[in-house]
Amino acid sequence: HLLSDVVEQALTLDLAFSDAAGERFQVPFALTPATIDAATFRSLQESASLLGKLSQAMSDDIGLIKELHSPLVRGDIFFAELLSIHEELHADQSLPRVPLLIQRSDFMLDESMGPRLVECNSIAAGMAPFGEQAHHLHQYIRQQWPAEFSRFSSAATGQLVPNNAIARLSEAIVAAARAIRSEAGDEGAPTFVMVIQENEDNVFDQYLLERALRERGVRTFRRTFRELHAQLSSGPNERLMLKNGGAIDVVYLRAGYQYCDYIATDLDTRRCCDALRETRIFIERHRVAVNATVAQQLATSKRTQQYLSEASAKTLEKYKMSASKVQSLKAILAEMRSIDTGTADFLRQEGQAANWVLKNQGEGGGHCLFDEQIVAQLELLSGDDYAAWTLMRRLRPVARKTPTVIIRNGVAERVEGLVSELGLFTAHLAGRPLLQADETDPAYLGYLIRSKPPTVTEGGIHSGSGVLDSLIYN
Repeated sequence: HLLSDVVEQALTLDLAFSDAAGERFQVPFALTPATIDAATFRSLQESASLLGKLSQAMSDDIGLIKELHSPLVRGDIFFAELLSIHEELHADQSLPRVPLLIQRSDFMLDESMGPRLVECNSIAAGMAPFGEQAHHLHQYIRQQWPAEFSRFSSAATGQLVPNNAIARLSEAIVAAARAIRSEAGDEGAPTFVMVIQENEDNVFDQYLLERALRERGVRTFRRTFRELHAQLSSGPNERLMLKNGGAIDVVYLRAGYQYCDYIATDLDTRRCCDALRETRIFIERHRVAVNATVAQQLATSKRTQQYLSEASAKTLEKYKMSASKVQSLKAILAEMRSIDTGTADFLRQEGQAANWVLKNQGEGGGHCLFDEQIVAQLELLSGDDYAAWTLMRRLRPVARKTPTVIIRNGVAERVEGLVSELGLFTAHLAGRPLLQADETDPAYLGYLIRSKPPTVTEGGIHSGSGVLDSLIYN
């Protein structure tokens, strides 16, 4: 009875994916939430806000973006394209678009080092709505099934960590949209365009946000890059116009983080991805709030993250960060190392492979290699490839003390030692927090928790063995 009930409740909360036939199926989730202490969570909020502010500042540093990513050109075709777009856009002195940074900063709590940054995501930084709905699901389970909730939780009487991600994310987007529309002197409802992938299966997370925006009086549209290629035009005062939609105030990219998002061979005239590449450039050449700009995407790459981990405190202070803020930032950055001809020998001779993760520059799942896979991959790389890969110190996340149950496709499985990745969302418009100034932290939006069994390395909900989760104070 519990299993069928909680699955139905999850579907009622729109915790679902859509398959190719349009049928929905439940997002995998944990029966009980992960624990965290209040001080640690507050520290992560501060770190996420600091990272959001820093990402925007670094995205404005045109020279640094070029310097960091030029070495990738020969080893990563997608980042070569991104850098080319960036250089074309910034050949002019200024761009009319307004950078809207909705960033998810992902952390793990290491057993010995404490909180450490896994990565920052500026483009397609989704699932904030799912994060809130997972919180509501756990509220329901604790109320409806208290005995089972207590059995599988080490903090059953603790306070569930509030998560108002849908309201705060929609409020931030509305604030950005109204700022653009007010500046232009336009009347009528603000207009929001979400750029989606072809055959999108993660529609319900997106619908939750769109519904909240419509409730706030915003007109919402969903378009692929291919559709936008034929439907965008220029209006007065550098306004971006959508066919049958009018002037656009906010463009929010839930696509564009992988090469296949730009492939349209029937539209290209000179080379692959030419047409949809130009669509993205066209958007940024108008007075519209954009998340994520190409500069923001590059400023949150793993290449940039490695630069932050290696940079001196003095170097980071130039981004208008106080010495104490720099110290706080450096404390959460895991060690990262460049790849060269001697890396494989170093790992092999020292028996170090188990202490590192090998990452390429890709976003989403499937871009990390562990243990014996690392040396095997390094032996396949040549000099041009090295810059596109990085070693990151492997984290050993704190395991859940109490066994719990994960539910996937309506099937329950008891799991020992579940480990979690904590994603915290922030929003900045042109480097400034978007919500009310009297908020405790006006940049913070909400959180997303993804948990996985300790025996697996791929923790994505879409692409791996991860499950949706929430937090409870211990």
